[in-house]
Amino acid sequence: MMSTPRATTEERSAVRTLLRLWPYVRPVRVRLFTAAFVAVLASCAGLVIPLVLKWMVDGPVAERDPAGVWLGALYLLLLGVAEALLFGLRRWLVARPLSHVEAEMRADLYRHLQRLPVAFHDRWASGQLLSRGTTDLMLLRMFLAFPLTFLLVNGVTILIGVVIMLVQDWTLGLVILGPAIPVLITCVIFERRYAEVARRAQDQVGDLTTVVEESVLGIRIIKGFGRHRSQAHAFRELSRTLRGTELRKARLLATIWGVIVTLPEVAIGAALVLGTVQVADGALSAGTLVAFLSTALALRWPVDSIGFLLAMSQEAATATERYFEVMDEIPEAAAPHRGAGLSHMRLRRVGATSPHAPAPDNEGIRFHNVRFRYPDATEDSPPTLDRIDLHIRPGESMALVGATGSGKTTLTALIPRLHEVTSGRITLDGQDIADLPRETLRELVAVAFEEPTLFSAGVGDNVLMGADDEAGAEELRRALAVAQADFAYALPQGTDTQVGEQGLSLSGGQRQRLALARAVVGRPRFLVLDDPLSALDVHTEAAVEAALRRVLADTTALIVAHRPSTVLLADRVALLSGGRITAVGTHPELLRTNAEYAHLMSGDEEDDR
Repeated sequence: MMSTPRATTEERSAVRTLLRLWPYVRPVRVRLFTAAFVAVLASCAGLVIPLVLKWMVDGPVAERDPAGVWLGALYLLLLGVAEALLFGLRRWLVARPLSHVEAEMRADLYRHLQRLPVAFHDRWASGQLLSRGTTDLMLLRMFLAFPLTFLLVNGVTILIGVVIMLVQDWTLGLVILGPAIPVLITCVIFERRYAEVARRAQDQVGDLTTVVEESVLGIRIIKGFGRHRSQAHAFRELSRTLRGTELRKARLLATIWGVIVTLPEVAIGAALVLGTVQVADGALSAGTLVAFLSTALALRWPVDSIGFLLAMSQEAATATERYFEVMDEIPEAAAPHRGAGLSHMRLRRVGATSPHAPAPDNEGIRFHNVRFRYPDATEDSPPTLDRIDLHIRPGESMALVGATGSGKTTLTALIPRLHEVTSGRITLDGQDIADLPRETLRELVAVAFEEPTLFSAGVGDNVLMGADDEAGAEELRRALAVAQADFAYALPQGTDTQVGEQGLSLSGGQRQRLALARAVVGRPRFLVLDDPLSALDVHTEAAVEAALRRVLADTTALIVAHRPSTVLLADRVALLSGGRITAVGTHPELLRTNAEYAHLMSGDEEDDR
């Protein structure tokens, strides 16, 4: 279903994987270590109870001393209260810091996702990313809060308990230790098998999340084509697969639990029989037998919980592995800052000049022998764009025309560095965009795509995303006027109206106009428009074009166009064919001299990738 990187469990060490959490845990390590120490004290308090019972049985009970019995009962009550208070303190100590750890990891994941290249997001299913930021991090918080502490606490408790039993009677102690070796072997086998199944289950949760998300976003298509049954069937199949994996996890857990519970219980039964015989023979006091068996029973939960704790640890290791699969992805490289601030200022100072006036060859937008191949393409495949040489002069608007699949959208995505060129370079007023920090570059270049994306926020908030933080109502009003998006004022709450997820509460033309307003609101130095008027009716398109001409007079623009009306917005036209620029000229010139261009302008072409 999904093709996301999946590590093999054979290559993974659970301990080494979990150690990668240390940078997040380190700031709260004092509270976690304190909580572990408190939990050890609580367990030790529980192990003192059998010793008090031994004193009571061999002392006050044997001597028929009621006062001594009441004193022993008081000791037991105090130990029980102390144990309860200490365990409560442990939980209080870990609750707040671990919530902070989870929040920090989630924030880091979100920030990292914003910095990863578009190619990464093209390759990864959104549901897989969503499950890593929710389900996996919840598993990690639960691991840090409980299994991590109690693997240590239970280990210390078992060690101290075994020493106490051996001191009481070493022969009975050896009987209790008899199942240790088969239990250890079972744990090793269980850990290896459970790791594999846990990874599979968490990947399947991601796949299921993707299906749910796509079904919600595509509900109009599902309903429109009556595909709800087939989608429900696909969901059921994934759910059934996940259920089978979860059942296998349950069977593995039941197996180890059966072994871990049964063998120690048999050993305790054997110790009871042997101890009773020794008491009857006078070789062992009744108090010692009571203390021994009470200690063995006190260790039953630490031993029984081994399988459960190992299972949670393996799930946490898998969650850590999945989390760092994303965090280990290389983000977009930070551009060197040599002269970046100066370049930024120089670019801002350059004013619009007439497209027909002489301009230095290095000003405006220039492609220098640019080649581009998608990262997932094979090395021997032809590049999507090949040897692109194109110059858009300062203040000039250039239309980019080409057949479906010629690479128009890909070319426009190179200017704001949504993709990195394979070779060659692109300059803005002589400054290589690879030398500009991305924040600076994307302040200079504004984009509007044919398929607009709106966020679950107000209309005004969506538009002002394209402006500085100081932009306000006047900039919003101007941008809406340019994009002929005055319909926003007639919405129920005006420009504060929430547009809903993906803006699907609006029509396609309305979404496209808001996206265009977002592109022009910041008065960008360079403007990249990917067929921004394709969803508009003829009359609205004419009104938008009239307003857009005034904006284009003050900027340098590259416009993907399919219709003659959009082409006429531009000063010149570039024809992209087979991944190369094959002709550049004015619209009338290309109509007269280029048959391919004349053919494209005579029909309705759809956009490419």
